[in-house]
Amino acid sequence: MKAEDLRQKSDDELGAQLLDLKKEAFNLRFQKASGQLEDVSRVRVVRRDIARIKTIMTSRSASA
Repeated sequence: MKAEDLRQKSDDELGAQLLDLKKEAFNLRFQKASGQLEDVSRVRVVRRDIARIKTIMTSRSASA
């Protein structure tokens, strides 16, 4: 996902998406530990999306 798309979303939408991504990251960690993870690159993508959302939320709270 692109940062431009995330900036257009409200804080509530970003919070909900952040929660979903954290749940997905949790599930991916369990799949990796049990050897069932097929798409290993998804872990990296999810971590970076979480970081993007957190960065945008932090920048909004700092500018407010």
